Amino acid sequence: MWKGILLVLLGACSFGILSSIVKLGYQHGFTLGELCSLQAGYGMVALWVIHLISGAATYGLTSKDARTCFILGSSTGLVSITYYQSVQYIPASIGIILLMQFTWMSMLAEWVIFRKKPTATQWVAVAFILAGTCLAGGLISNGAGEVNLKGIGFGLLAAFFYTIFIVVSGRVGQSLTPVLKSAWIVTGAFVIITVLFPPGYLINGRFTETSLWLWGVPLALFGTVLPPFLFSKGMPQTGVALGAILSAAELPVATIAAMVLLHEKITLLQFAGVLVILGAIVLANLKKRPAAGNQPV
Repeated sequence: MWKGILLVLLGACSFGILSSIVKLGYQHGFTLGELCSLQAGYGMVALWVIHLISGAATYGLTSKDARTCFILGSSTGLVSITYYQSVQYIPASIGIILLMQFTWMSMLAEWVIFRKKPTATQWVAVAFILAGTCLAGGLISNGAGEVNLKGIGFGLLAAFFYTIFIVVSGRVGQSLTPVLKSAWIVTGAFVIITVLFPPGYLINGRFTETSLWLWGVPLALFGTVLPPFLFSKGMPQTGVALGAILSAAELPVATIAAMVLLHEKITLLQFAGVLVILGAIVLANLKKRPAAGNQPV
């Protein structure tokens, strides 16, 4: 169990750093389509190379598990597109709050679809996480004056697509190795992104004549290589509901990354929110101690 917890936390931390990298990319003049395409393209190539080097058996799209993972990849591609789009319209602190709605969306989805009712502890943890997001995301200090409907819509869509990935990823691709499973997921993401954003940068010179090619490395590493692999390994051990709560670790990571990479000022209220979220994650992992009369002899 604890190994799965660590893997999911690391996957969430990897995803948390992405918003700052994308913001830096925007500052260098690159577009949403270019950054999303590079993230998926580099990640797809890296995962397939790792798989081929490993010598493990390859299952093509004739395999049901491979097809399911390929289709699931569209959700991860849509997470990147909608989340990165949302922070173009609203402050990043508000965007991350909207994305964090996947915590309760995932638990509700598992309750409705799989009849797995969340525990009281998980509900309490989610309540603290949502309260912490308001603090850590700067909602109280910044207010909602800069929020517009487009930004809210894209942010909630990102949370919805992330929920799909969280709910489904731990239940599919059981016959595939984690690397092959991740490779098919990212391949699906690359296809949907390519359909929505044809890679014109490959023929207009921007890929070779600018530093665009370099940005694909951190984007792929933290966005399409590590998270799918870590979630694929960790989610089956933690379960969807607990995995969704653990994934909230991306918020404090996103806050710290913004402070370090973007030199954003983080207030005391935001730091308090980070501590609240971390406390909620610990609370979600506390096991009930057996009553005195039920303790093993």
